Amino acid sequence: MSTYLKLFAAAFFWGGTFVAGRFLAADVHPATSAFFRFLFASLLLVVATRRLEGRLPKLDRRQMLAVSSLGLTGIFAYNLFFFNGLTQIGAGRAALIIALNPVAITLCSVLVYRESLPFSRLLGIPLSIFGAMLVITRGNPELILQGGIGRGELLIFGCVLSWTLYSVIGKTAMRGLSPLAAVCWSSLVGTLLLLIPALLQDSFAEALGLSISSWLSIGYLGLFGTVVSFLWYFQGIEAIGPSRAAVFINFVPVNGVLLATLLLGETLSPSLLVGGILVVTGACLANAPRPLFRRCL
Repeated sequence: MSTYLKLFAAAFFWGGTFVAGRFLAADVHPATSAFFRFLFASLLLVVATRRLEGRLPKLDRRQMLAVSSLGLTGIFAYNLFFFNGLTQIGAGRAALIIALNPVAITLCSVLVYRESLPFSRLLGIPLSIFGAMLVITRGNPELILQGGIGRGELLIFGCVLSWTLYSVIGKTAMRGLSPLAAVCWSSLVGTLLLLIPALLQDSFAEALGLSISSWLSIGYLGLFGTVVSFLWYFQGIEAIGPSRAAVFINFVPVNGVLLATLLLGETLSPSLLVGGILVVTGACLANAPRPLFRRCL
């Protein structure tokens, strides 16, 4: 399979996680969904790491602190926000709010690492933020001033905050670790943290009564939405570089909205459509390589 096809497939699988998560939200407690997704994913990641890299590397004190931070933000917090948010709002709307991830990471990198802010980013960042406002407020931006944003939108915005912290921490956390090893260790730490709400919720007893379709959704989230997508994404980074590979992330919300419309019958409202186009366009501009952007002018 070609590199570009793998990257697009990863974006497709990530788009499908919103549909699977929304399906689980109807019958399964968020703590149960999150824990079993990453219990399954962690087992597969350990196997994949040992098979591809020979072993799961030991961690020194600095690396342990780093992967613990990654597990806390990108696995534990993100997934509790994700599954709780999907009990409140549709998969398509959630996918478009999370499309702010690249823009939020860009802004945070500018502030923390003093990265440059070329014209394409100056244009793309506000464009994407305005599009997200349309999506979040359902085409009525003044709701922000009135405190009328729903709990579900705020929870999904927590995903954006969590993933931004995960990405910024990861830039320095992976010194001495391969991306796969860092993902594996952070997944293991995150799974241990997710065990706490799972025990409080009595998730193991709940798991005994889950339907086959619920287990298939959890299996999809663990295998395709986590292990396969991360592996193919990192292979893409190795083959064509992080900047070009990151462009494919912008297909995630598009796939999420399309799959939610086709499989869940969610309505594609005008505010969702227009806001989604602005979010994705802004994210593409904010992450476009400068030579490519110049050729488009």
